[in-house]
Amino acid sequence: MTEARVFFNFEVTADSHTLAAYRRRGGYQALERALYSLQPTGVEAEVTLSGLRGRGGAGFPTGKKWSFVDKASPVVYLCCNADEGEPGTFKDRWVFEQAPHQLIEGVLLAAYALRVRHAFIYLRGEFDLPLRRLRAALMEAQDAGLVGERILGTDFSCDIIVHRGAGAYVCGEESSLLTSLEGFKAYPRNKPPFPAVKGLYQAPTVINNVETLATVPWIIAHGGAAYARLGAEKNSGTRLFGISGHVERPGLYERPTGYPLKMIIFDDAGGIRGGKPLKAVIPGGSSTPILKAAEIDGITLDAESVAAAGSMLGSGGIIVIAEGTCMVRLLQVLSRFYRHESCGQCTPCREGSAWMDKIVGRIVAGNGDKGDLERLESITRGIMGNTVCALGDAASMPVVSFLRKFREEFEYYIEHGRSMNGGRLEI
Repeated sequence: MTEARVFFNFEVTADSHTLAAYRRRGGYQALERALYSLQPTGVEAEVTLSGLRGRGGAGFPTGKKWSFVDKASPVVYLCCNADEGEPGTFKDRWVFEQAPHQLIEGVLLAAYALRVRHAFIYLRGEFDLPLRRLRAALMEAQDAGLVGERILGTDFSCDIIVHRGAGAYVCGEESSLLTSLEGFKAYPRNKPPFPAVKGLYQAPTVINNVETLATVPWIIAHGGAAYARLGAEKNSGTRLFGISGHVERPGLYERPTGYPLKMIIFDDAGGIRGGKPLKAVIPGGSSTPILKAAEIDGITLDAESVAAAGSMLGSGGIIVIAEGTCMVRLLQVLSRFYRHESCGQCTPCREGSAWMDKIVGRIVAGNGDKGDLERLESITRGIMGNTVCALGDAASMPVVSFLRKFREEFEYYIEHGRSMNGGRLEI
């Protein structure tokens, strides 16, 4: 492929993650250009012009998010959300392991634009190699005068603090992340006020995802207009898509937005394992509504196209499911995850996610009754929109979409006490 690449533009070798290798491929030149020839407002203007939208899941325009912050505030914080915990998503891990300096440069460019003195990287607790690579890269950058006091001899100073989480999925939600950073149990906060107004330690705070920030050096190096020309018109650029499940070549792929979903599954990822037919696709991480095989015709990998089909592009984690898979057992796996990860603050999520897991588990055990599907639907209605953060909706959307798309499998399981697909998850 000949499309411009923001991430997969170098060969991964034993030392390609180091500062020396990053500089050989032009690393930190964007930062140097920004500090010597652009005002902070100029950096923000290029990001706004690029049309870059957040890559963590919500897809909010990055430049607009930056514009909400009062730059005259005596303290502004930047937090990089690296608590990558959505099942099916593994793109940020690659950035830490293979291109940590690209993220550091992106953090510094954002910090310069936002007048940030102290930036934080909140890293998923289970990450080991990513943590070691990040710490080593930060030490290299500090020794080279790229992080800390008077960066590159200018008046710009910025320290980057790495905070390792404790393995809670809810910390991927931005207000939970802030609460955790402050040393408290990671309960989400009510909004408003939004973090841009009152965030970390009550100061204006911007929270961006890893992939989002690591894209900024390319934008400053090539210009916002060049980035805006990549990909789909309303959802510009390239994205990292993780493909997992029943495909021949699972892995991470960088493709322009607007790329056909069927092409990335059947051409790039080699199609369905064993030549089996496709049954369904979860397009944006486990919390996004599932699509049947017949529904993915014509879908392209941009937020608008996937939304029009009734789902979300989310974090770009594409889970492919082959014909012959038991959807009841698959929903049990997802429901168990969300029950375990509910922080317990909101009653609808805490109790509802437990009830959903209990009912689906009862069906899988062969003890379901005819009212269970209506009970599940009633519980989702009680959760969705009634919790402080989006975890309640994330737990409910798989239940709603699985029942809507594969209801006959649940009815068969309840009537016969067994799966119509042998309970298979693997093929």
